[in-house]
Amino acid sequence: MRTYLVTGGAGFIGSNYIHYMFKKYGNEIRIINVDKLTYAGNLENLADIENRENYTFIKADICDTEKINAVFAENDIQRVVHFAAESHVDRSIKHPEVFVKTNVLGTLVMLNAAKAAWELPDGSFKPDHKFLHVSTDEVYGSLEEDGGYFYETTPYAPHSPYSASKASSDMLVKAYMDTYKFPANITNCSNNYGPYQFPEKLIPLMINNALHGRKLPVYGDGKNVRDWLYVEDHCKGIDMVQEKGRLFETYNIGGHNERQNLQIIHTILETLREMLPDSDPRKAGITDELITFVEDRKGHDRRYAIAPDKIRAEVGWYPETTFEVGIRKTIEWYFEHEEWMNHVTSGDYQKYYDDMYSNR
Repeated sequence: MRTYLVTGGAGFIGSNYIHYMFKKYGNEIRIINVDKLTYAGNLENLADIENRENYTFIKADICDTEKINAVFAENDIQRVVHFAAESHVDRSIKHPEVFVKTNVLGTLVMLNAAKAAWELPDGSFKPDHKFLHVSTDEVYGSLEEDGGYFYETTPYAPHSPYSASKASSDMLVKAYMDTYKFPANITNCSNNYGPYQFPEKLIPLMINNALHGRKLPVYGDGKNVRDWLYVEDHCKGIDMVQEKGRLFETYNIGGHNERQNLQIIHTILETLREMLPDSDPRKAGITDELITFVEDRKGHDRRYAIAPDKIRAEVGWYPETTFEVGIRKTIEWYFEHEEWMNHVTSGDYQKYYDDMYSNR
């Protein structure tokens, strides 16, 4: 049974990845989830799989060298999928030191622990042991509105403390691959959306605010463009890179689903109005009048767009979910999980760990 160590597995993309992997491989794999459980880490995301015999949760900070080394020492880990990161740009502007510590130093701890566990006496590494570092398209900076795409060869030009910290962690992984021939890959992905996303991010924030008749804050003129990818497609890409990708390579994972922020919001409002029954009192309040323009974010990149040519050619991955289908599936999920959203927005989700694990 192959053992995967997933860092940040209680977060949005990490929890979706764990669900995807169990759905695909079932009992053929074992997953160890290491998560610090910060504000964005929510064990309710994994409530339906927490009692599986081939799943283990460990509460730990990736910056804690002793704890991370112990996880490797006590388990025969063959795959690392490193999601754990501080990821919200607004928070990075206010507290950049937190992002440097987690995203840069935490990645260094993970690299050192895996290297120590996998390295053989001759300096080579155990066969079929791989480390995948999950990164972002934001490391590339900003594109012009009228064209161009991010490729794996695009120079790094990060503009926020968040993207700078992710660029730094990417460079550490690259250095380990080049210096030690450490068996790793890097993936740089476009904006994800889907189930379990913390509601400070654009799509769940707009869904939740609209359902409660609250204002929908839009930075600047609302014409910033992002390339949106349904989270399950991203998870599939990560798995395919680990199994089919060439070692030491970087792969961009993008959806070719470019949308302006305002377009996203209008689509959400239209879909909500369509899906809510006339008898639901919330429906009447979901209007374009909720849209409120606010002062633009500092250093706000204008446009992101990924060309996923390399991953399609070498690995066979392509995005399967159109935005029109994905956004509907996402809204349906939030309709079906309003209790989850209520727990997250009230802070009650943070009690879940104590309730579930304090007596274990």
